[in-house]
Formats: sequence, structure tokens, C-alpha cells
Amino acid sequence: MFDLVPYGKRRDDAFGVLAKSLNEVFNDDFFAPMKSSTLSFRTDIRESEQAYLIEAELPGFTKEEIDIDYASPYLTIKAVRKEEHSEENKDHQVVRRERRYGEYVRRFYVQDIAEDEIRASLKDGLLTLSVPKRQKPLGKRIEIQDSGNSGEQLQ
Repeated sequence: MFDLVPYGKRRDDAFGVLAKSLNEVFNDDFFAPMKSSTLSFRTDIRESEQAYLIEAELPGFTKEEIDIDYASPYLTIKAVRKEEHSEENKDHQVVRRERRYGEYVRRFYVQDIAEDEIRASLKDGLLTLSVPKRQKPLGKRIEIQDSGNSGEQLQ
């Protein structure tokens, strides 16, 4: 008789949703964000009439580990860290070996910039980029000349 109850389907759906939610929790890879090979870093961007100023936090990186590339219209900052530490005992047996690799990438959509004039500096883990804007040519005012006869056409 309970099979004929119209609300029985809803109970099955509620149970199915609960089971699906529990499956997602236990099957979800909790460490996936940490395993990602591409990480990000914090940036501040300011704009003036002449340029963009980008400040990126990259503590512990040297300038050799940072690559800045502009392929119109994207400016890409990439920092790659490869560290290996190894400790051995007096018998030259490895006691501990740790490796850490990470790639940090940010891409910015910028257009109408003077790509040959981009300047970058790195000091105390702060990468500063000055990205000048391309100066737009000023328009030219065209004077209207009096022709004497308003009905004549220019030839």
C-alpha cells in the first residue's frame, strides 16, 4: 500500500540527494587545490593616464626565477620555484630528502601599451612593473573656410 503513496517518490529523491552529497564529500579530493601545479600570487594594479603600475608579491624568488612576457594583448608573469634539500648522516646515508616545485602564474589583459618601454624591478619580494600606455595621437582641428558663395561646390 505504501508504494501507492504519491509522496514516496519524494522520499527516494531526498535520500538520493543525501547519498549523492555524502558520496561527493568522501570522493572529493580535499587536497586538489594544493596539488595544482599552477598557483597564483597577490597583485595590486594602479592606473594613471600615462601607465599601469603592477605590484606583485613574490617573496623568496630571485629575478632569475621570474619570467615576464608580453604577447599582445596578454602580459604574463610566471615564477618557478624548484627546491631540493637533502640531509645525510655520517655514513652518507640519506636521512631526509625533500623536494618542492611550484609554478606561480598571472595573466593580465592589457592593450594599447608601449611594450618596448615596460620596466620591471624586484626588491624585498615585491616585483614592480611600470607598463606605459601607448600615447594616442591628438586629433587635428579642421577649419572651415569661407568660399564667398555658399552655393558653390568644391572641385
